[in-house]
Amino acid sequence: MRRALLLLALLAPLPAAAFPDRPVTIINPYATGSSTDAAARALADSFTRDLGQNVVVTSQSGASGVVGMRALTAAAADGHTLAYSPLVPLAFQPHLVRNTGLGPDAVAPVCNVTENILGIMVKADSPWRNLADLVAAARQRPLTYGSPGPNSAPFLGVHRVQSAAGGQFTHVPFRGDGASLTEVIAGRLDFAAIVVASGVPMARSGQTRLIAVFSEGRHPAFPDVPTAREQGIDALQPSYAGLFAPRGTPEPVLARLESACRAAMETEGFRRFADNWGAVASFRGRAELQRLLAAEYEATGAAFRALGVTPE
Repeated sequence: MRRALLLLALLAPLPAAAFPDRPVTIINPYATGSSTDAAARALADSFTRDLGQNVVVTSQSGASGVVGMRALTAAAADGHTLAYSPLVPLAFQPHLVRNTGLGPDAVAPVCNVTENILGIMVKADSPWRNLADLVAAARQRPLTYGSPGPNSAPFLGVHRVQSAAGGQFTHVPFRGDGASLTEVIAGRLDFAAIVVASGVPMARSGQTRLIAVFSEGRHPAFPDVPTAREQGIDALQPSYAGLFAPRGTPEPVLARLESACRAAMETEGFRRFADNWGAVASFRGRAELQRLLAAEYEATGAAFRALGVTPE
């Protein structure tokens, strides 16, 4: 009997090691010094204290986030390698580039962290006070606008305005929001479609004016500016960013990371990051982030098909 019990003990699986049992890496799939880098470092500082292991951030940029997110999918599914990223590499790039290996099912969401609220800014002395004014003008003549590039999230926001309300819009791509806003102020563009946080300084200085946002809620820096939907135009274009783990990461590990993420967003360090970068904190648990990612993947695919965009 004793020998049988000893044999059963030897054959029983060993208990799983406590997580984490070594340093954790957070991949930033964009450039060092970017807002994603800053957000990842704010999370890493809190995670180091919360998880009891060093948490470091490494940048692996390229192909609009695809390089870094593919590195995540190739990592061991044990929670020791994570990535902080906007949804672009997972919801946009698979519709634009063949064989990325990415999409909603390629990763395990941990938590949503921020929303990069998108919107439309005009020159401060523009006669257009709201989205209806802008659309009415675009029905009379083509309006020129700048965005971070074709098939970017702000670009799709304007496409949704056009699809919902009509009008003619001529797109001019720029490398960043600042460049298109400069052209708006100079009077060479009619408006800019941007990440609203990028335009806060110019709006506060009285050079530009926000007339609409594409999110479900208003931007906290501009509480008097209604969303596009509040203005009667169904142009929802969310832009979220969150923390992801490799697909197959055990549920207890994901739960531990989700809890650490929630705690990190309550720290003074994270609040400083949000203030410095104009980020809008938006904690969503892993189940909700999975839903958001899947919905954005489907909505983006439909928008690209309507635009005649096919993967290259």
